[in-house]
Amino acid sequence: MPKENDHATRTISLVMVITLLGKVLGLFRDHLMAVHYGTAGMEAKAFYIASRIPRVFFDVVFASAIAACFIPVFSEALTRKGKEEAFRFGSNFLSVMTLLTAVLTVLGILFAGPLVTLFADGYDEQTAALAASLTRVMFPTVLFTGVAFSFVGILQAMDHFNIPAFISTASNLVIIFYFFFLDEQYGVYGLAAAYLVGWLLQALIQVPSLGRLGFRYHPNFSFRTEGMRKAFALMGPVMVSTWVQPINLTINTRFGSHLYDGAGVSAMEYSTNLYLVIAGVFILSITNVIFPKLSRLSAQHQETAFRDTIRQTVHGSLFFVLPMAAGLMLLARPLVSFLYGGGEFDEFSVSITSEALVWVSLGMVGYGVQNILSRSYFAKQDGRTPLVAGGVSILVNIGLCMVLTEPFGVAGLAVSSTVSSTLYAVLLLVPLELRGEGVLSRKFVLDFGKMLLSAAGMSAVVWLAREGLTELLPAGKLGEVVLLGACAALGAAVYFLLAALLRLEEMGLAREFLGKRLRKRG
Repeated sequence: MPKENDHATRTISLVMVITLLGKVLGLFRDHLMAVHYGTAGMEAKAFYIASRIPRVFFDVVFASAIAACFIPVFSEALTRKGKEEAFRFGSNFLSVMTLLTAVLTVLGILFAGPLVTLFADGYDEQTAALAASLTRVMFPTVLFTGVAFSFVGILQAMDHFNIPAFISTASNLVIIFYFFFLDEQYGVYGLAAAYLVGWLLQALIQVPSLGRLGFRYHPNFSFRTEGMRKAFALMGPVMVSTWVQPINLTINTRFGSHLYDGAGVSAMEYSTNLYLVIAGVFILSITNVIFPKLSRLSAQHQETAFRDTIRQTVHGSLFFVLPMAAGLMLLARPLVSFLYGGGEFDEFSVSITSEALVWVSLGMVGYGVQNILSRSYFAKQDGRTPLVAGGVSILVNIGLCMVLTEPFGVAGLAVSSTVSSTLYAVLLLVPLELRGEGVLSRKFVLDFGKMLLSAAGMSAVVWLAREGLTELLPAGKLGEVVLLGACAALGAAVYFLLAALLRLEEMGLAREFLGKRLRKRG
């Protein structure tokens, strides 16, 4: 067991580093987008909607099927019937997903105009027309991403995580190259084409790894094979239950199109992207590694190991997510200004984006917990509970947006999203606790209190440092990067010191890990 845990830790650490590289490049990509296009210009508003629509449709219709349905069925076939049968199902699934995403792509191109109206009914006629035209260019990303994510499912189910973690790095490099060398010549339409090329590359770079595993694609478009029947049986409720984030983003986008002459869309886009970078590097790295393991444990009926894995994962995630959320809320404005400020991204853009980031960061704990707990349901091929929880959280988000958007602007949208994400996590947790399969215990609650105390102490120190350094440091990018670096380093030191003094489990594990490393080197 210790060796297995060490291997999992090393795997998660490496995946986290690779994911971080992709996210950093994604931030640089967004920085270039902000400087070139800002938040309020017609091209900026049109592009944000045009890039959002295909992603939402893919996330709603297919991402859930691939992430939550493919891996459990593939793992079950691999465990019980061997690699050949698992690869046969993989080819079948890939064929069906390619067919379905191709059909959706055609429909998206044909109905681009109505889709733009659905997503951003507050846009003027000229901006909506440009958004529809760009949507037609970008909708084939649904097809490319469907193939790429199917490849990701096969590799992750076979415990190969590095290449899937690297794919965002490759696509971001394509877009960054475009900004530096081609944007002035080809403009926003060329940018849309660069995104297409980047998403196609995500699929292509995985082909060599699949070949080394022995996977050979054999077309099979049958919907009636045993594997596809199991996948489709799980897909319906799972699909709806994983709609929460993309549908909430769509709801926020629609309400945001009525704020600040449509600039609310851009503010939510930038703040959400930044929030997902901070949360995603850690949470998604963990869930992507843990989910195939949970699927195998479920297929092998190892219930005790399954529950222990969930509890340890939630506990460890909260230890890191709480200070991340607090730090992001405290440093939202200098962070947004440093990353995006300048060029077309003016002071007003910085103000509304940082305001959104403060409040959306409050939901990071809920986001992390619901991502982990939903994987536990999917690994057991149970999508009904997440279905109900997701539906309730979406309805709550709609209601809150209707109430909070007008009086509070972009902050109201962010609060609505935060409450929805947190409620989703609670509604997933309660059934597990009632069945005795949850994470709560006296020790867990006590440790969570210690984490809150550590995060509160860290927040107080970071707030004082931010206020003091702001007066001393020069204005501009240099002052901002020094402020962010100093506050981040000080905050991390204070948090880990308090966690050690309170004897949190993670600090003991860290000391044990470092001790092993030092003994090996000695």
